Amino acid sequence: MKKKVVIGISGGVDSSVSAWLLKKNGYHVEGVFMKNWEENNCKSYCSIKQDLQDAQCLCEQIGINLTVLNFSKQYWDKVFKIFLKEYQLGKTPNPDILCNKEIKFKVFLNFAFEEMQADYIATGHYARRVDFRGKSYLFSGIDMNKDQSYFLHQIKHQEISKCLFPVGNFIKLQVRHIASQLNLITANKKDSTGICFIGKRNFKKFIKNYLLASPGIITSIKNKKIGYHPGLIYYTIGQRKGININSTYNTCADPWYVADKDVKKNSLIVVQGRNHLALLSVSIIVIYPHWIDQMPLNSELKCTIKTRYRQENTGCLIKKPKSKKYLKVIFDQPIFAVTPGQSAVFYLKNRCLGGGIIHSRTLLHDLLNKSK
Repeated sequence: MKKKVVIGISGGVDSSVSAWLLKKNGYHVEGVFMKNWEENNCKSYCSIKQDLQDAQCLCEQIGINLTVLNFSKQYWDKVFKIFLKEYQLGKTPNPDILCNKEIKFKVFLNFAFEEMQADYIATGHYARRVDFRGKSYLFSGIDMNKDQSYFLHQIKHQEISKCLFPVGNFIKLQVRHIASQLNLITANKKDSTGICFIGKRNFKKFIKNYLLASPGIITSIKNKKIGYHPGLIYYTIGQRKGININSTYNTCADPWYVADKDVKKNSLIVVQGRNHLALLSVSIIVIYPHWIDQMPLNSELKCTIKTRYRQENTGCLIKKPKSKKYLKVIFDQPIFAVTPGQSAVFYLKNRCLGGGIIHSRTLLHDLLNKSK
C-alpha cells in the first residue's frame, strides 16, 4: 500500500515540483492550500486568490486532490498578535519562523495526520531531513543560496521525522527546469518575497493600520539631535532608507544607517557609514533557546551562526549555559546589524542545531569605549 503524503501547496513553483516529485516516487499525494490570512485584510494587494487559483490548476495538472483549509484564526492568534507586540517593543520579529513553528508544523501537521490519515507531510522548503541513530535531523538545502533551514529551526526532531522536503536536494535552477519541462503553470511564477501577509504592499501603510506611530527625534550616536522620524515602528537596525537628515550634519559622504531604537525616549539613533562600529556586534544574548534534537546544551559549543536569513555563517562560541532560558554567544568576528527580535540560528557544518531569539547585543563601539 502506498504511503500517503499531504503536501502544502502554496501556488508557487517549489511546492509544485515537490508534489510532482513525490507522486513520481510512488507516494499517494494530496495537496492542502492553507489560508492563513483573510482577504478582507488584503484589499487589492493580496495574492491569496491568485495563489489559490494557481494551486488548483497545478493539482489538476499533476492529478492530485486539493483541500483548502482556513487557518487564519490560528495565524492571527499565534503569529500576528505576537508580531505586533514585538514591534511595539521596538523589536523586529520574524513571523515566517513563528508560522512554521505554530501553523505549518503544528496545526497543519496535526490536521494532516488526524483528519487526513497522512503518513507524512511535505513542503517546498529548501532543506533536508537526515535520519541517524533513531532521530531525524535538519540539514541545509543543497542550494545554499535558497537554503531555508533558518526558517525551520524551531521544529523538533519528532516533527521532522514526519516531514519530507522533496526539493532540498535540488538547486533552484533544476526546480525551474523540471517545472518548465512539465509545462507546470507555476514554472515562471516569481518567488514570493518579504513578509507573507504584507506581500507587495508598502510596509508603512500596512503597519499603521494596526499600530499607532509616534513621531520623535533622530539623534546621533553622541546623543545630538539631528532630525525627526515619523515613528519607530517604521525602522529596523541596519536600515538606510527613509532616514531624512539635513546635509549640514554629515561628517562624511556615506549614507546614514539606523544603529538603535530607544523606545523609552522614542528616539531613533543613527550613524554614518555601513562600517560604523555602532553597527557591528561582537556578542549577543539569545533567549528561549530551542534545540532540534531536544537535548539541552550543558557545555561550551563551537559552531556557526546566522543572525538573519541569507547571511553567511559566522563562527561563534556558545558559552556554557547558566540558565535554560538564555545563552551568551560570542562571535569569531563582528556581525553587521544584529537585530533584537530576530532569530539566531546555530549550525554544525550543514546541520541546523536550533536557535533562539536575539534579546540583546554587545556592540564593538561600546566594547572599545569601555576599554579606553
